[in-house]
Amino acid sequence: MHDPTLTLAQKGEQIARLGRNRLSAIDNSPMSIITLTTDYGTRDAYVAAVKGVILGIAPRANIVDVTHEIEPQNVRHGAFVLWQTARWFPRGTIHVVVVDPGVGSRRRILLGRFGGQYVLAPDNGLLSFIHEEAPADLLRVVEQRKYMLAEHSTTFHGRDIIAPVAAHLANGVPPEAFGPAAEGVEPLPIPFRAERKGDELRGAVLHVDRFGTLITNIHVDQLASLSNERRALSVNLGGTELGPIRSAFFEVAVGEALAFLGSGGLLEIAINRGRAADRFGSSATVSVRAENGR
Repeated sequence: MHDPTLTLAQKGEQIARLGRNRLSAIDNSPMSIITLTTDYGTRDAYVAAVKGVILGIAPRANIVDVTHEIEPQNVRHGAFVLWQTARWFPRGTIHVVVVDPGVGSRRRILLGRFGGQYVLAPDNGLLSFIHEEAPADLLRVVEQRKYMLAEHSTTFHGRDIIAPVAAHLANGVPPEAFGPAAEGVEPLPIPFRAERKGDELRGAVLHVDRFGTLITNIHVDQLASLSNERRALSVNLGGTELGPIRSAFFEVAVGEALAFLGSGGLLEIAINRGRAADRFGSSATVSVRAENGR
């Protein structure tokens, strides 16, 4: 039940605790869950082919479709979904993420371990957000051909390379067997966290969800630090004053814009029963200012 008396710091800890509790409750589950996040859609044969390869090698794998509706070739969208999704899965989960506009080029395919979970993805920015939050404690370049399909298409590495590697990993092949250690991941051009300038946070939109809500890179811990539990915060989007941070949509009239702390621990901007992206666009600068007094 919503408690309006919680401070920003308490809300942030509540969100983090939810994720931690989910992990600790199923800490000893076997490494058999393989999630799929792609821009393949579901009208063609691509997703079924990937699943067929996985099940041919690891028939007991539990395949979970996160989404196949990533906007085509939108790496930032894929990175955001991975980062927001992985925290809710148990240790040992293998996340396959394929949004690959550079398929067939010399870009690397990486296997990373983040908090006991594994991610297989092209090194094109897809690992950027999850790596920014908690850097990988193991990072390998996928190169060992014996764990791939015998023949590779130049345009379908998700099926021919990433899917079989995920299946072999699920079968217990150690991550070190797939290739040499890697140094770092390819970053995305948008900052993962907002910039602090005195009494102001200056951020940007990380993602626009299906409701047209603008999800920013202003994190709950940054808001808590800025307010210091003594000062009110005021939000501005591209020159439009949105006022204080709200708790939920009902606090403003239908059609009115609001800023609120979303379930993922980020500042979000929405319109009550409308689409903020249509009114404001997705490139506007977002700022949060600390006011004197309460």
